[in-house]
Amino acid sequence: MSKKLEFPKGFLWGSATASYQVEGGIEQCDWAEGARAGKVPVCGAACDHYNRYEADFDIAQSLGHTIHRFSVEWARIEPEEGVFNEEALEHYRQVLRALHARGMTPSITLWHFTLPLWLSGRGGWGHKDTPAVFARYCAKVVEALGDLCDNYGTINEPMVVAGIGYLRGAWPPFYKNAWVRYYRALLNMTRGHNQAYHAIKKMRVDAQVGIVKHTIAYTSNGTIINRIRAWAANVMWTRLFMYRVYRHCDWIGLNYYHRTMFGDTRDLPKTDFWWNVDQEGIYEALHILARYKRPIYITETGCADATDRLRADYIRDTVRWTHKAIEEGVDVRAFCYWSLLDNYEWAEGFEKRFGLIEVNFETQERTPRPSAYVYKEICEQNGLAID
Repeated sequence: MSKKLEFPKGFLWGSATASYQVEGGIEQCDWAEGARAGKVPVCGAACDHYNRYEADFDIAQSLGHTIHRFSVEWARIEPEEGVFNEEALEHYRQVLRALHARGMTPSITLWHFTLPLWLSGRGGWGHKDTPAVFARYCAKVVEALGDLCDNYGTINEPMVVAGIGYLRGAWPPFYKNAWVRYYRALLNMTRGHNQAYHAIKKMRVDAQVGIVKHTIAYTSNGTIINRIRAWAANVMWTRLFMYRVYRHCDWIGLNYYHRTMFGDTRDLPKTDFWWNVDQEGIYEALHILARYKRPIYITETGCADATDRLRADYIRDTVRWTHKAIEEGVDVRAFCYWSLLDNYEWAEGFEKRFGLIEVNFETQERTPRPSAYVYKEICEQNGLAID
């Protein structure tokens, strides 16, 4: 006999995108400059979402989505320092109106990895003035869009972008083992978030402001040594950063893709990124963030799966473990699958396919995958039927 795992009334279900990964035509940012230098793949037209957003939102609406998280592009909005492009801001107003017209709650990410060239050229997040510059930009966006959106995430995955950009050298600014620069960038991101929080609240006191944290759940097989290793890893990856920002958060965004279990000997299925399919980890990650006593939005969780062989079960298991955390008192308000569309997956180019909707990048044809309809049923029933 089956039963239904019901979610709280008003719970939001949907998906997420990021401007550079889907919009196309963004050339005046550090990622496009890196592509011109041959350091990362060219993004080009991507999904042409900048022009096709209404049709894409039509599909999202048909799939039962009630929230959509997207980012606005700093390089479009402020192409020169202190010069704001009103046409770009008006475009994002039209995007917000399109979401409202389809009954979807918008959530804006103010910075999702790409920096305008004028800022990256003088050091990006390593420059002492960047926190104040970022706060000014955030205030301008909220001034322009605040009547159409209540929910803002300041910075997406600070630990990820700093680690890959300053230690591994695979993303802008392409430094390797630059530990001093890495810590400076992270410190400036905490300052940038905190200053942006105050700047946004001055512009609109009732705006809900959060930060989006990629949270790897570090766990262990139970031995004392491995428990210590897991505790230390969680401190270094999540707690030290969150300690600096959580007081300036109305909510916290969780991006979850995998966990690390010290002493793990299991042979688990692998996504196309070769990450373990281990969805119990989202339950652990939710409890890690629950200590900060803020509402949590699952802002990203997804599966690179070009053949759609894993995604339906991935979604079901993720939803099941999320429900368990909610039953135990974790205040989760929304679930956004990554991603609505196949897109430009940063240094991987267009190879990895996360989308609920398959995109043919030659024709721009959209085709919802079978797993999208599994998720549709969850969205429309506000719950999961289980055996």
